[in-house]
Amino acid sequence: MEKAREYLGLMTKESETASRLAVRPHHSAGDGPYENFILRGIRVDRVEPGFVSCTFKVPPRLTDASGNLSAGAIASLVDDVGEASVHDEDLPLKVSVDMSISILSTAKANDELEITSRALGQKGGYSGTVILFKNKVTGELIAEGRHSLYGKIPSKI
Repeated sequence: MEKAREYLGLMTKESETASRLAVRPHHSAGDGPYENFILRGIRVDRVEPGFVSCTFKVPPRLTDASGNLSAGAIASLVDDVGEASVHDEDLPLKVSVDMSISILSTAKANDELEITSRALGQKGGYSGTVILFKNKVTGELIAEGRHSLYGKIPSKI
C-alpha cells in the first residue's frame, strides 16, 4: 500500500479516505440497468440446445423519432438473444465478434414480435447464430441478424 501511495502521490488523509470507499461487487451479465432497459418485457417461450424463442411487445421507449423499433434496440436484441442460443452454463459468456443485421420492415410501439435464435454451428470457441424478428400477428419478417461470438473452450487436459 505504501508503494501505491508514493506512486500516486496521495497524502495520508486522501489515502485514508480512498481506503474507506465502498466498492460494489462486479455485476454478473443481465442484472445491470442496460439489460433491464432493453430486455424488460421480453418473454422466453422456448429454450432448447441451440434454439431460443421469445415474444417481445415493442415498448415506446425503444422506438425512434418515427415511432419504429430503433435499429439500436434490434442490434441489442440480436446480441442478447443470439448469445442465449449458444450459451453454456459451465463457461463464461461469449463475446460478440461480428454482427450483421438486415432490417426488412418496421415494427411500431406495442407490436408483438416473435424473436427466434438458432445456432448455426461451432468451431472451437467460435459460434454462429441467426436471429429472426417477425411480427406475431402478420407473420411479416422485420429483421434478420447474423451474429458470431467467441468464448473460452473447455480444456481437454
